[in-house]
Amino acid sequence: MATVYDLVRGRAETYHVDANQTVISVVRLMIEKNIGAVPVLRNGELAGIFSERDLMKRVVGENRDAHKTRIADVMTANPLVVSPDEDLEHCLALMRQHGFRHLPICQGKQLKGLVSLRDILLQTVVEKDGEVRMMRAYITQSS
Repeated sequence: MATVYDLVRGRAETYHVDANQTVISVVRLMIEKNIGAVPVLRNGELAGIFSERDLMKRVVGENRDAHKTRIADVMTANPLVVSPDEDLEHCLALMRQHGFRHLPICQGKQLKGLVSLRDILLQTVVEKDGEVRMMRAYITQSS
């Protein structure tokens, strides 16, 4: 089975934001790039993650001004991360256990990528499809 970093290695860019940016600037980036969560960096190191859920709970739900509020004040600080060589099954189990859909991939505090539940599920479908094809070929040859 592939490692989590195998899923994101070929991507042109992992979008990220700075902890001092305003909520409105980050939300505009998320809309433009059609992403549901974005890693937050401080001095080049992962400090947190900001998701649609954070926006709803900590900005909209608390009636904060998105033009004045800094991401550092509403992000999920010190998120759970995985190393680049983590297997996909473990990542999926972590997401299920903790109830989130995005998982930063880090080497120490250095961000290497961000994997989503969708990424993992699509990879799983591709792998299962390959297994089904091999089984069909085996059955056809055995008949």
